[in-house]
Amino acid sequence: MISVVVLAQDEAVNIERCLQSVAWSDDILVVDSGSTDGTQALAGKAGARVMHREWDHFAGQRNYALEHGGLRHRWVLHLDADEVVTPELRDEMMAVARKDDGLPGYRVASRLMFMDGWLRHSGMYPTYQVRFGTREGLRFQMVGHGQRETLRPEQVGTLKGDLIHHNFSKGLSDWLARHARYARAEAEEAVQSGRRRRWSELLTARDPVERRRAMKDLAQRLPLRPLARFIYVYFIRRGFLDGRAGFRYAMLLARYQQAIDANIAELRSGNREKS
Repeated sequence: MISVVVLAQDEAVNIERCLQSVAWSDDILVVDSGSTDGTQALAGKAGARVMHREWDHFAGQRNYALEHGGLRHRWVLHLDADEVVTPELRDEMMAVARKDDGLPGYRVASRLMFMDGWLRHSGMYPTYQVRFGTREGLRFQMVGHGQRETLRPEQVGTLKGDLIHHNFSKGLSDWLARHARYARAEAEEAVQSGRRRRWSELLTARDPVERRRAMKDLAQRLPLRPLARFIYVYFIRRGFLDGRAGFRYAMLLARYQQAIDANIAELRSGNREKS
């Protein structure tokens, strides 16, 4: 009834937990980008099909799976290997697929896990991504370090069930290394994009994903952004209620923002030198 696509590279620590959460599907495809830690063998042992594709970006991997993965079902769930599907989300997706007359795409919220707990406040819950939709209707495009759907807002629904995101499952050093790469991608997007949102767009946006994107774009124009991001996460979003984990995560996001700003400054300086 539902096919599942899982993106993976060196995810031995995560892949079994992820696949166990979608064992209800009879069509699970793992798109592996060259794992050397046994991820492919673990996925095969769990009953998933495994195909290899060199990594380009999230959107490219997901679109390739949709177009060349031989998926059996019309409805497709897209996961990363460090994510887990809750029973509530499973039941909700099954109901949509069984009815089979819904929208071409649905956004899903995720619960960010850190220091053995859920960052209910500092993790900005609910943060949505479009991860469930029809094989023919849902496609992705890259923006910054992540993917966005190509559907119009009115073509996207919202599911109530959650994903569990184990974003720190490989340790803090891995998170820092990934976000160093993400900071460069975010900076390149900020410099290359000619889109400058107005504050009125934040107030009038009805779609939660568009509202979050507007906030993100507008935040790039604020002064002292690392400090502003810490204040927003820890105080305005009440990250202090998450205890020590909330403080540490707010500090990590401030550091991430500092890396984005440094990359933006470097890129703009390089552009001026070329001109």
